[in-house]
Amino acid sequence: MITAIVFIKAEVASIPEVAEQIAALDGVSEVYSVTGQIDLIALIRVRSHDEVAAVVADRLNKVPGVLSTETHIAFRTFSRHDLETAFSLGLD
Repeated sequence: MITAIVFIKAEVASIPEVAEQIAALDGVSEVYSVTGQIDLIALIRVRSHDEVAAVVADRLNKVPGVLSTETHIAFRTFSRHDLETAFSLGLD
């Protein structure tokens, strides 16, 4: 499974509608509205790099109101559970 994190700049007046349309795309697992220089963050979870390209370039970028995107591919996942296990001293 490949996870991509996509930073999205959107037209301010249509951020909720843009987020809903992106969330409805196949391959998009979550969309967050955030503060800062970007407006939305989308998490893409697919089986191949070609599918990342299809989701982002062929569909997400074509959603009306999307101004620009920046895509980051995750190569390792750390969850709270993983971190707690890694730092545990085993003194339970």
